[in-house]
Amino acid sequence: MRKISVFGVILLFCCFIPLSSSAEEMMTWQDCIKETAKNNPDLIVAAETINQSQASKLITTSGLYPQINANAGAGETNTKLKNQESTATNSFSYGVSGSLLLFDGLKSSYNVKAAGQNIISAQESYRFSSSDIRLQLRTAFVDLLKAQDSIKVSEDISKIREDSLKLITLRYKAGLEHRGALLNAQASMTQAKFDLDQAIRNLELAQRELNKIMGRQEFAPVKVDGALGVKETFEKAPDFKALAQNHPSVKQAMAKKNSADFSLKATRANYYPEVSLQTGANKTGADWPPGNRGLSAQLVVSMPLFEGGLRSAEVSQAESVLRQNEAQLRSTKDGVILNLEQKWESFREAVEAVEASKESLAANEERSKIAEAQYSTGFVTYDNWTIIEDNLVQSKRSYLNAQANAVLAEAQWVNAKGETLEYAN
Repeated sequence: MRKISVFGVILLFCCFIPLSSSAEEMMTWQDCIKETAKNNPDLIVAAETINQSQASKLITTSGLYPQINANAGAGETNTKLKNQESTATNSFSYGVSGSLLLFDGLKSSYNVKAAGQNIISAQESYRFSSSDIRLQLRTAFVDLLKAQDSIKVSEDISKIREDSLKLITLRYKAGLEHRGALLNAQASMTQAKFDLDQAIRNLELAQRELNKIMGRQEFAPVKVDGALGVKETFEKAPDFKALAQNHPSVKQAMAKKNSADFSLKATRANYYPEVSLQTGANKTGADWPPGNRGLSAQLVVSMPLFEGGLRSAEVSQAESVLRQNEAQLRSTKDGVILNLEQKWESFREAVEAVEASKESLAANEERSKIAEAQYSTGFVTYDNWTIIEDNLVQSKRSYLNAQANAVLAEAQWVNAKGETLEYAN
């Protein structure tokens, strides 16, 4: 007996290990946000774009500072005259040289300002990506939450169908109900079991989608903690134009327009001469270390006289780019305002639909209780009762769908405002 008991304990322990290791991880909405902000690859791409634009500005700015170079050289020259042996001459040199841009018609300054606007554009692009990723994450979160609740609803419906089948079976055996009613109840029970199995399969799909958005490389079962309820207020319509002004896509378009404006000014500056100071100090000689010292300093002025219309074409191109960005800014702003109005109306209507579905569910639940009692005593026919039962089942699913649709409409509204991943609601 002792050996069997020990073996049984070991067996139970071994069976318990895989169950505990496959337990679902419980995550809140804030947990999902933190992991997504750290691991989502699209967000990392957007962040690196900012780093690249910042480095590009530093590259552009470097031209405004003195440029200093060091040089050193060593060589040997062989010279052979006619009817003479060749002679070798050594040469050594080292020194430093430097240059400083004094004037270029403010071209470099405008290029630096354009690079600064490119940084703003990249930052707003990051905000836009963050807003879209928030929408994706919120959608995946709600889908998983709905899948979890859908299993509960499917279990409730299965219980309703099971109780109905038991009641109809009793009445059928007692000769109070026809065979068609029994077969219909059995079919409804089969459908309810299928819907439950489908809800369980959909749960894993929703888990995989959430894993993907959070940037996980390996799938892990996840269970989310939350409720299908909205947090945004909608009593009064907001100022859509004011919201549009702060939208990342509008600010990005504005930064691109400003960058094109500075680029145009920099291109026009090509018509001005470029003035720079160049200096140098070096030592040369045939022996090491060389002893001949040389110093130089010169003011260099350069200005192209003829380039086949190059500068004129560059200005024309820059002007076209500016006009293009101005039109794009106007189009982007109009599109954002329209999208805000549409998402606001959809959000408001979705919330109102939840209240209607809730009242319908309450009414159908009450009707179902009354109808079941009436059917069991013969006061209601099967045809009338089954219609009421079907309405109850439909109401349960409709209410769950309405709740999920309202939260998704809220997420669309938040996205239309351009709110980022860290947005509180």
